[in-house]
Amino acid sequence: MENETAALLQIEKVFKQFSGVPVLRGVSLSLQKGEVHAIVGGNGAGKSTLMKIITGLYKADSGSIFIKGVQAAFSNTNEAHQHGVYLVPQEPLIFPNMSVEENILIGLPGKKPVLKEKVQKIIRRLGWNLDLNQSALSLSIAEQQLVEVIRGLVREAEILILDEPTSTLTFGEIASLFKTIKNLTAEGLGVFYITHRITEIFTLAHSVSVLRDGVVSAQGPVTNFSYEGILEGLMPGGASKNIVHPEKHVLRETDAPVFDHPALSVEELSGKRFSSISFTLHQGEVVGIAGVVGAGRTELAEAIFGLIPIEQGSIQMGGLELNGLTARRRINKGMVYVPEDRHSHGIFSITTIEKNVTSTILYRLKGFFLPFKQEKKIASKYVEDLKVKSSSMDQELKDLSGGNQQKVVLAKYLAATPRVIIFDEPTRGIDANARNDIYKIIHELKSKGLAVLLISSDIEEIEKLSDRVLVMHEGKLVKTLTKSEINSDTITKWAFGVNKEVIM
Repeated sequence: MENETAALLQIEKVFKQFSGVPVLRGVSLSLQKGEVHAIVGGNGAGKSTLMKIITGLYKADSGSIFIKGVQAAFSNTNEAHQHGVYLVPQEPLIFPNMSVEENILIGLPGKKPVLKEKVQKIIRRLGWNLDLNQSALSLSIAEQQLVEVIRGLVREAEILILDEPTSTLTFGEIASLFKTIKNLTAEGLGVFYITHRITEIFTLAHSVSVLRDGVVSAQGPVTNFSYEGILEGLMPGGASKNIVHPEKHVLRETDAPVFDHPALSVEELSGKRFSSISFTLHQGEVVGIAGVVGAGRTELAEAIFGLIPIEQGSIQMGGLELNGLTARRRINKGMVYVPEDRHSHGIFSITTIEKNVTSTILYRLKGFFLPFKQEKKIASKYVEDLKVKSSSMDQELKDLSGGNQQKVVLAKYLAATPRVIIFDEPTRGIDANARNDIYKIIHELKSKGLAVLLISSDIEEIEKLSDRVLVMHEGKLVKTLTKSEINSDTITKWAFGVNKEVIM
């Protein structure tokens, strides 16, 4: 019988191993009614495994789980749903040939008109603009994430597990989500909030558990922690001295950098979802592109790289006209693009790390294979430089954590020895440690004279890494911010069209 005074969920000494390798080593934590409990940890710390045990995808080797004081062990997600437990996954699970409405309501019993109205109420409450009749095939990654969030809310879960829910949301959508979470917890719902954005913990959560190597390394009320304290819980002893703190703009080396050598010039470029874009990117410069989802940032990047056609304008790299060149030829000339969706466009998931890293440089030799020793040497260099964690170079990419997959994607393009590199959401869905590594890599690329174009929905990331920021709104470049002008308030105002000036 349920105990109304007990915790919504109590986990006691849960152990789990795979092929003899411990993943969880006696994890204990609880979730109270009305509480947001943040869970943070590096890739491989055991966060996902723990959540999959709670939701019935995995079975614990030992340990206990209690729902409102009653011991529970779910053998599938259906049983978890029936007990009020719902996981919103980091990677959206979308059926592309169904409508948005069908994706949200799939497997949910009840009369369709009633369910549809329930979904509409949730969308209105969130303040999101989502067409239920739209084909899921046309959804952006951000919109797919919204569908997943709504799926959980429409099922009225008492225990909601959110795995990196804001990784692809816009500023306004994040604010709406946070407001919704606060409203739901005020009604007694409990939320496990998995995040790599540590600042979100202090904005939203009541308590936090830090996982490291399958063990809870720190735990307690958020008020007991500082930003540095959480990072220290994530890192091995002594490693915290190398952390890049978001409040410290350590990647900006001077107050007034001078860039004399243009690496990329874009003039009056127009295409799908953007028009009349002009800017110059210099050697050794990081230019951030900010804006809300739908502003045309990714489409601009894809056009510059040659993945989608342009309607007018010109693209030059080091004085070389790129118009008409394929993406492959642009890589050959020294431009690479690290895409937002690494699963669809960045990796060969069932191929080894080694083959992924060298896949961009096969053109250098006639044929489809590199000499074994040369391939191994090249792959080993970049895997070592980027600190990719793996069992061997022959490990398949699908078996790596998200952060390490992203590093392999980056290694693959760095192997092409680029002069211009375009990053599209480079740290989406990766942990704080891997994020820090990516930041340091970008800093090193800049110091070596590479020109970096950075697209990110994370304002802190844009602030920290950029020498200049181009803000886009509804397909237009509306503002260019110099180093002294870069701050979150200014970026947000221009990104949302609060100011109306357009850069011509």
